Amino acid sequence: MAKGFFISKAVGIAGIFVGIAALSTIIALSVVYSQERSKNNQVSPTDGGGGETTTKPTPTPSNEPWDQYRLPKTLVPDHYNVTLWPRLKPDPTTQLYIFKGVSSVEFECVEDTDLILIHSNKLNYTTLENGKFAKLSAVNSASVPSIRSSWLQTETQYLVLQLDGKLVKGQRYQLYTEFTGELADDLGGFYRSVYTENGVQKVLATTQMQPTDARKAFPCFDEPALKAYFFITLIHEQGTVALSNGRETGTTTVSLDGQTVLKTEFERTEKMSTYLLAFIVSDYDHISSTIDKVNIRIFARKPAIAAGQGDYALNITGPILKFFENYYNSTYPLPKSDQIAIPDFNAGAMENWGLITYRETALLYDEEFSSNSNKERIATIIAHELAHMWFGNLVTLRWWNDLWLNEGFASYVEYLGADKAEPSWNVKDLIVLGDVHRVFAVDALTSSHPLSSKEEDIQKPAQISELFDAISYSKGASVLRMLSDFLTEDVFTKGLQSYLQQFAFGNTVYTDLWKHLQMAVDTSAVDLPSSVNDIMNTWVLQMGFPVVTIDTSTGLVSQKHFLLDPDAEVTTPSEFNYEWIVPIKWMKTGAVQNPKWLSAKSATISEMVTGGSDWLLANLDVVGYYRVNYDDSNWSKLLNALNTNHNVIPVINRAQLVDDAFNLARAKIIPTVQALETTLYLKNERDYMPWESALNNLDFFFLMFDRSEVYGPMQDYLRSQVTPLFQHYKTITSNWSEVPKGHMDQYNQVNAISLACNTGLKECQDLVQGWFKQWMDTDINPIHANLRSTVYCNAIAAGGATEWNFAWEKFKNATIAIEADKLRAALACTKQPWLLNRYLEYTVDPDQIRKQDGTSTIIYIAQNVVGQSLAWDFVRARWNYIFTQYGGGSFSFSNLINGVTKRFSTEFELQQLRQFKEDNAEVGFGSGTLAVDQSIERTQANMKWIEENKANVLKWFTDATKVTA
Repeated sequence: MAKGFFISKAVGIAGIFVGIAALSTIIALSVVYSQERSKNNQVSPTDGGGGETTTKPTPTPSNEPWDQYRLPKTLVPDHYNVTLWPRLKPDPTTQLYIFKGVSSVEFECVEDTDLILIHSNKLNYTTLENGKFAKLSAVNSASVPSIRSSWLQTETQYLVLQLDGKLVKGQRYQLYTEFTGELADDLGGFYRSVYTENGVQKVLATTQMQPTDARKAFPCFDEPALKAYFFITLIHEQGTVALSNGRETGTTTVSLDGQTVLKTEFERTEKMSTYLLAFIVSDYDHISSTIDKVNIRIFARKPAIAAGQGDYALNITGPILKFFENYYNSTYPLPKSDQIAIPDFNAGAMENWGLITYRETALLYDEEFSSNSNKERIATIIAHELAHMWFGNLVTLRWWNDLWLNEGFASYVEYLGADKAEPSWNVKDLIVLGDVHRVFAVDALTSSHPLSSKEEDIQKPAQISELFDAISYSKGASVLRMLSDFLTEDVFTKGLQSYLQQFAFGNTVYTDLWKHLQMAVDTSAVDLPSSVNDIMNTWVLQMGFPVVTIDTSTGLVSQKHFLLDPDAEVTTPSEFNYEWIVPIKWMKTGAVQNPKWLSAKSATISEMVTGGSDWLLANLDVVGYYRVNYDDSNWSKLLNALNTNHNVIPVINRAQLVDDAFNLARAKIIPTVQALETTLYLKNERDYMPWESALNNLDFFFLMFDRSEVYGPMQDYLRSQVTPLFQHYKTITSNWSEVPKGHMDQYNQVNAISLACNTGLKECQDLVQGWFKQWMDTDINPIHANLRSTVYCNAIAAGGATEWNFAWEKFKNATIAIEADKLRAALACTKQPWLLNRYLEYTVDPDQIRKQDGTSTIIYIAQNVVGQSLAWDFVRARWNYIFTQYGGGSFSFSNLINGVTKRFSTEFELQQLRQFKEDNAEVGFGSGTLAVDQSIERTQANMKWIEENKANVLKWFTDATKVTA
């Protein structure tokens, strides 16, 4: 407990209920909250005499401190005492769920000031005996000014306290408040999650603070640099369990407000940021183990724990924790590692320090229902969150403009942690498909953005939420992987370890990491063309990436900013003039060569001249964040190598050649038919990564042509190419009765069935429909978990209302979240418009589809060619409702807008999209703001591409089908 005066826990707990009772009753509070929710009014400043408040419209921005989104640099918190009492039953009159709280925060004044600003959002305050919303006291005997006026500034989310004198630099003070909040179902701050267990509806209280929602739970200095210690106490019903970041020190039975309840107190946290706080009340069960005195616990619904669904997570958490301790050369800094599965959770998981929250599908594994991809997702997400325990939690970026380093780093090393847990999977290779190729598609648009933003450009909560995108996560991961590779892993980890050691429990900016990596380079044999800072700034401070073109007849190597639409105008200036310092790993006819650097727009590298039948392949293992193009002769040699003996090219680079070729074609750098020629060899390919790369790129062709005459010949060609793969898996699985042994083989079996059925291979369609009918007839599911997603989808697409309604009932009654997710996606595959329209209506009814799943379900429907226009019409008609009810700060809006517009390729659709932007300018798009512009740009590019390529593509597929027939 910190030195100085503050409200003791016993006094604080008593005070909360005495003070809040003075407001009148819970019902009165609920009514106030109901009114506040409907009006969202702002409380105006009070005069110096009483606690009366009035409301007024939100003012226009001014230079007043309370109209700025960043806190003034006058006060620094030291520690908080927070007691919260969530009510897990609704008020009988208003039906609102609420929580009550009391908080005291001790802070130091670092600059004289007569103003206290502390973040607060959607909290209703008790007027204290001084007639104001808070009570201020000095930690020692020093005098303390009175609060002259107090009010809530809703636009900038502050509790504002004007003083009649100045707080003195170097002096410590304490601020005490009592408040009520709504335990809403909005998935942010302190919220409720609802689920059904054995026919009984249950409610739990949980949190999601990142990035700016701790202020919805209690008044706090809600910026990542303002780290503090936290003493948390939770009041909760008997029969429930309370959890928080710290280890529980004891639970006692107390009588409060006429009720007998439990009071759980927790150890003081380490010094940490507000966004990493968590507190949860539930009737969950758990399993546990101990590794090196760290208590590891997995919490979930009681039936899930009883069924062993937490066992896999428990078994891999210890090894992954130990891996990161070694990787960081730093002992795990907490005595426990709790992980808990939440039924309603917007993100995949959240790295709260010591109490990590997950979607159920990201933590719980069931042998019968979970596919190998589900298992991999659990391993990588656990590794991602555990990586944050050091990188992000122990050392935290100073402000959200550097979010990319936090999330990009975890997105990179999650593959290393998962590889430690499952070394036979070769999961580290999958970063190429999962992150590098994924983010190329976004970063090749003129509406992309650099990894690092200026701090002053990221102010509002909505601007912060926009940063949680593929650029921050996947590009961040990709460039850090490239950095680790050219530094070597030993040098990279050495710099990382000294960085973590120096800044433990503190805050940094991204260049601090570069300094420590440079220190490691300076004591190593690594030879760089420039400093780490200079090299990495070319990748961090400008958007996009280069295409490196190699002319093997002259050795000329050049670079150019790669844009999917080469005619698009780049209006964002770059101090580097879109020039990068590029590391090039390469091979010549299968022999690995010494790496090279390209530090200018172009350079001649004589070693890259080839002759005769020799071929050159650059960006070995796709460790560089760039695409590669070659002269026509080298392309021909590479295609010949694929068609004659594809195994001479590493499997990752086979996937790269396909992906680069298709995207170079979209950018008009090579002909589209040349890209299609990279698929000719696939009839002989059995590895997963090249097939997955091809299917990811051919998905664009499906989107562009599944409403045109190209579709038939394309189906015929792909059916002929996939049939040997389908037969291969039929053979090695003994007519589909066994599971392929390898992790990647299991993935490719899914590809084989999915593409074969989608392209009309009758044997495949009969197979999946037979399995599904057997399930309907016997109520015993014969379909292996790996195959369920694709089998369900294809069977529902081939069927009608009977199949759909059967799957819907199975979805509604599913007790395994992973199985429910598979069914929810498959229900969008029906070809019946009336079923799809009904399903769309369900997406905005939380009784049918959970709020966390609403936007992804709409996207699933939009991926169906029959559902595309239905989903777009639905989103346009309901945008105001969706945006309001599903939270303007939701991370899923960019996915929603991109998802429902991916197929857009006509002038009519472009005009609709522009009209949508104009019609909803006042409502806003939140985290989807940038996605609207990206969708417009993508639609324009699609239109041009179809106009220029349709005839050639139709001819190529027609001719290729004749050859392969």
